[in-house]
Amino acid sequence: MSSVTLGIAVLILLLFVMLFRIMPIGTAMALLGFIGFGYLVTFKAAYYTAVSDFYSTFTNYNFTVIPLFIFMGQILFNAGIGRKLYAVAYKWLGHLPGGLAIATIGGCAGFAAISGSAIATAATLGAVSLGEMRRYKYDLALATGAVAAGGTLGVLIPPSVTFIVYGILVEESIGKLFIAGILPGLLLTALFMLTVFVHVILSPTMALRSELKVTWGERIRALTGVGETLLLFLLVMGGLFAGFFTPTEAAAVGAFGALVITVVRREISWAGILTSFLEALRTSCMVMVIIAGATVFNHFIAVTKIPFVLADWIGGLAIHPMAVMGFIGVMYLIGGCVVEALPLILLTVPIFFPVVKTLGFDPIWFGVFIVVVGQIGMISPPVGINCFVVAGVAKDVPLQTIFRGVMPFILAMLVCTVILMIFPKIALILPYAW
Repeated sequence: MSSVTLGIAVLILLLFVMLFRIMPIGTAMALLGFIGFGYLVTFKAAYYTAVSDFYSTFTNYNFTVIPLFIFMGQILFNAGIGRKLYAVAYKWLGHLPGGLAIATIGGCAGFAAISGSAIATAATLGAVSLGEMRRYKYDLALATGAVAAGGTLGVLIPPSVTFIVYGILVEESIGKLFIAGILPGLLLTALFMLTVFVHVILSPTMALRSELKVTWGERIRALTGVGETLLLFLLVMGGLFAGFFTPTEAAAVGAFGALVITVVRREISWAGILTSFLEALRTSCMVMVIIAGATVFNHFIAVTKIPFVLADWIGGLAIHPMAVMGFIGVMYLIGGCVVEALPLILLTVPIFFPVVKTLGFDPIWFGVFIVVVGQIGMISPPVGINCFVVAGVAKDVPLQTIFRGVMPFILAMLVCTVILMIFPKIALILPYAW
């Protein structure tokens, strides 16, 4: 069996393992990578490679940015910032047709800019918004679909763990990747809001119109409830963009600032702080094991020479580079239906990145592109992890109703992907002006 054939066979086996949840994703990638590497080289070399990969991952200074940003998000989550952000979005947007769902998406965008987690965003905003939407007799598919789709903004709007991992993986600036995600994040947020607006305009029975009457003074005053948090975000992101902080320093400032703000304002208890530590530790360890397992597996993929064979093959095709990118996008769409976004990116970037470089695409743009496409998998059946999160919050809503509700938002994501392919400067204008 040739190395390429073996590599393809192991990739198929890995996808099968991931689809049926036979074992944790990080463990599966590490185990199959170890066996494949040992078969093609030697098992002694595979052992030393695996040990080195795990050690280097867990001792890599660059990866300390992950637990720090996660801890910042957990502190603010346990301090109830999600409810405050939703309240602000409700006062600004609640009067519109479908205003509660639109406010939910606005709250998701705000919480995403703090937590960097799609799951936490969906769970938090679902808990605070679904009850209100039920009160106004919103169609359950629309209500739950808005929460599940809005939650995915957590992987695109900075700070994003996915961007951090991608940046380290391809040796690109994390700061530039964060900046690159801002305009696409705002674009996708606007498309989600437009989707709700059009739905309710075409079918007014899907949602009762809120009778909310809010003055401009009340809207401005509503911002004061999240003023310190917004200033913290501006300090962290502004310092990072201006070059005052490295990504790790920015994450440390954010984590410390969140802790100080919530303690001084007495918005979090000692139990909440302890819970934040434990949740940040658990989530960070899960992410790091996935990264380490993917590193082991990617060493096996490198030995098979699949990325170079694929790059040479595509380079010899007489087709437009954008058509190749469209094909890669379709692969991510299909893969996203069975594999979660982060492991999918860790698994595929080492394969596709040489192709992208050969075709002359910008690595920053490619990072934004695959994150947007990867978001679609977060609400696509059968995996659709955000749909399962919302189902856990709204226990009486059938899962098929939630999947039906996200379909219009999947269309909005596809529109966003096409726009980014036609106008790549949307993602590149800020990082290269920085």
